[in-house]
Amino acid sequence: MEKIATAKAPVQQAAERTVFSVLLALSFSHLINDAIQSLIPAIYPIVKDSLHLNFSQVGYITLTYQLTASLLQPLVGLYTDKKPQPYSLIIGMGFTLLGLVCLSQAHHFYFVLLSVGLVGVGSSVFHPESSRLAHMASGGQHGLAQSLFQLGGNAGSSLGPLLAAMIIVPHGQSSLSWFSILAILAIVVMINIGSWYKQNTHRLKPKKVQLHTDNHLSNGKVIFALSILLVLVFSKYFYMAGMTSYYTFYLMHKFNVSVQASQIYLFVFLFAVAAGTFFGGPLGDRIGRKYVIWISILGVAPFSLLLPHANLMWTCVLSIFIGLILSSAFSAILVYAQELVPGKVGMIAGLFFGLAFGMGGIGSAVLGNIADNKGIDYVFQLCAYLPLIGLLTGLLPDVEKSHK
Repeated sequence: MEKIATAKAPVQQAAERTVFSVLLALSFSHLINDAIQSLIPAIYPIVKDSLHLNFSQVGYITLTYQLTASLLQPLVGLYTDKKPQPYSLIIGMGFTLLGLVCLSQAHHFYFVLLSVGLVGVGSSVFHPESSRLAHMASGGQHGLAQSLFQLGGNAGSSLGPLLAAMIIVPHGQSSLSWFSILAILAIVVMINIGSWYKQNTHRLKPKKVQLHTDNHLSNGKVIFALSILLVLVFSKYFYMAGMTSYYTFYLMHKFNVSVQASQIYLFVFLFAVAAGTFFGGPLGDRIGRKYVIWISILGVAPFSLLLPHANLMWTCVLSIFIGLILSSAFSAILVYAQELVPGKVGMIAGLFFGLAFGMGGIGSAVLGNIADNKGIDYVFQLCAYLPLIGLLTGLLPDVEKSHK
């Protein structure tokens, strides 16, 4: 028996170590994936003029992308919980690459919808399994791992407007095809990640020493807590939809800034989102995820309520605070949900990533219709109240306490 225990010890010790090389490679892949995807809203001012679109049609572009990016994610996560797919990330990036090339040549509204739909399918395949990989490589530091993973994605999202201002605005929509090089680079990185995944599937098996994964909550309380989390995700991503899809139009309308200048302001906001993401996970590991969720959603309210009444300088400053605070929520929400439903890492990741994308898409379509009917200013006045939904965080059970 001692020999068997000794033989198993190195495997258990390996599974308990945080593999930062894998986490950094995942974060880099996430950066490229989301940088490519963030080019979609970044080119809205260009395609709105060139294709003579209204705000509702702009919203439908986001809706198409976000729905294809959301509907498949829970199914992908559920399937890969049962049958892990080490090389599925490559397939996801392949769809993103195809959509990117099509989008560079899309000169009709419906062709644009088809192109962004392909990019959305790529996202559906990429996110659940890459989130599982981050969980595998975490060595128990789940909050830190998710934050590193999310940091790459949000950093990539912030680069989209900057790349649009530097490359796409001067050279036109066809220059989107130049970013195919990034997609190919990501595929090379993903091949190496897939190889590590295939060799370390033992990390997926729950270890008997981890008795704290039983949260001692009834099924009813788990379902109630998940419902609260989903509502909080709604408030976060409905607000984010307004910022990512219409912030440039808001700035151009209210302050008469140029297209390139509006992209820079959007980059500043999204960079703040990327920076804030990094702190949410580790803070959740240290002080409790419920407290991080509480602060990161409700804490945005004073800044969001002031933003529609601020001048250009203060609009930029307030957007930085909003990005920093609001973005810290998702890593904490995701890990909190995974602790509520242990053993279903992929399914929960797919559900919450899927809902995040879905809420962003629906929010963009709804807000686009409101912008057409009541004006872009009204959209930001309305969205200012969404962070107040963060008060619902007080209804969440203390999962960390139930582990003790």
